[in-house]
Amino acid sequence: MPPIRLLIVPGSVRASSLNLRLARCVQQLAPALGMAGSVLDLRALDLPLYDGDWEDQHGVPAGALALRDALDAADAVLWVTPEYNGFPTPLMFNALDWLSRVPASVGQVAGVATTTNKPAALLSASSGPGGGLRAMNLLRQFLQMNFAMLVVPQQFALGRAQEAFDDAGALSDPRAADAVKAVLAATATLAKALRAQG
Repeated sequence: MPPIRLLIVPGSVRASSLNLRLARCVQQLAPALGMAGSVLDLRALDLPLYDGDWEDQHGVPAGALALRDALDAADAVLWVTPEYNGFPTPLMFNALDWLSRVPASVGQVAGVATTTNKPAALLSASSGPGGGLRAMNLLRQFLQMNFAMLVVPQQFALGRAQEAFDDAGALSDPRAADAVKAVLAATATLAKALRAQG
């Protein structure tokens, strides 16, 4: 059976991002769980701030179409969110706003069709003790209600994340690594079950 194609989407991609480090750590862990992980750089999509007048003048930007294609090709999606003032990042929300505006076209599904009934999972990382839990729970609601994603119940918030990684980028605490693996395992199980149903 081919590996589950896991799209890993960190909500921050700045050079020192703790969530980007966690996303890359997940990419390293994924093969052992029967998954092939790829990290998506939301900033590279070069999406303008969503504005209806801008859309009327220019149409849907190429970055939104690239996001639609990446989601469509994935068997499951792992969202890795920081917490900005208690919420997920504007970078992530703006990308999802644009995704919702992608219409169906010849041979291509609409943006929201790429997320409907698609397995998803959540991780977060923060320098604080809560690990970004508030943002993660809000993102869960947003993905389930607005994008009809099947978000697995397992999730993990990595607190004090600036101290959590070793020099190789792996999680130094075995309990944290096990928690991340549990999230990945649940996601893989759901994705495989849906794949078996055709």
